[in-house]
Amino acid sequence: MTRRNVFTLGIAALIFSACARTEEAPKPVEKPAATYHVYVTNEASNNVSVIDPTTNEVTATVNVGKRPRGIHPSPDGKTLYVALSGSPSAPPGVDESTLPPPDRALDGIGLFDVAQNKMMKIISGGQDPEEFSLSLDGSLMYVSNEESSTASIIEIATAMIVGSVKVGEEPEGVTTSPDGKTVWVTSENFGNVSVIDTATRKVTKTIKIGSRPRKVVFLPDGSKAYVTRENDGKVSIVDTAKLAVSGEIELGKTADMIKPMGAVVSPDGSKLYVSTGRGKKVFIVDTATNMIDASFEVGDRPWGIGLSPDGKLLYSANGPSNDVSVVDLASRTVIKKIKVGERPWGIAVIGH
Repeated sequence: MTRRNVFTLGIAALIFSACARTEEAPKPVEKPAATYHVYVTNEASNNVSVIDPTTNEVTATVNVGKRPRGIHPSPDGKTLYVALSGSPSAPPGVDESTLPPPDRALDGIGLFDVAQNKMMKIISGGQDPEEFSLSLDGSLMYVSNEESSTASIIEIATAMIVGSVKVGEEPEGVTTSPDGKTVWVTSENFGNVSVIDTATRKVTKTIKIGSRPRKVVFLPDGSKAYVTRENDGKVSIVDTAKLAVSGEIELGKTADMIKPMGAVVSPDGSKLYVSTGRGKKVFIVDTATNMIDASFEVGDRPWGIGLSPDGKLLYSANGPSNDVSVVDLASRTVIKKIKVGERPWGIAVIGH
């Protein structure tokens, strides 16, 4: 074989080898697109953090207005509503006479476009809106107005306040019953829940609960409601047919700093999850027996909590540490803490 032939064969072998390596090179694995997103209101930094659950990272931070707290999606998942307040923050123990005056022009409900990650507008929500709930068809909003001890009824399409219902002092949690016939509003100062008839727009029942009730959640079939009691370390069980307390669940003693705050029920209704503020824990309650199934630490002063659509992950907003914990409920362990804005308060999950 001539030197020229050897050279030609060598070049051909190199080209073949390079082509083979190119064909065999593994392609980068594409991560599946998220089927849902987690939205977090940050009360002190006046914005909302958007979390992608496939990466457990914040993908957007959007300014929304003053002191965003309550956050809930429209029934179609296209719009997020965010409660905004011009009142200064007044944690327990603060002398309110030393605080600056409220700026009522900053009160309202922000409308956030989910597809664009953009605030569209702010509508009136009454004085110092904190929490709210929607009618089943999404046309009306019921808003707790902390300073005026009322619940405003907002017609979303016209952005008009179409009603105002007197409830207990310092109203906080607002929840629409699964059948849409009633709206329940907690009163921190009076220790009760006002049950509003959505047809007459009047309080038809006031249920005595306990010290500083915060959140109301229902079983999917509407047969029972659970009300967290921050200063008692307990959760009240309410028979919705009788509109009466039927029992209570003690999560811990006040000396243990167990302060039930936020709550959410699993998609199948079998579990109740309760955040405990300064207690740092989330408790799991079996709703068939109303017994504590487990508890585990999630972070500093968890308040707002939410579940992934399949019920496998729990998200908790941890105010003092400015992060959100991601909890794998199968192992009941925190798998990630995600830095968000300042003083995260509420959590909403949108997707399927």
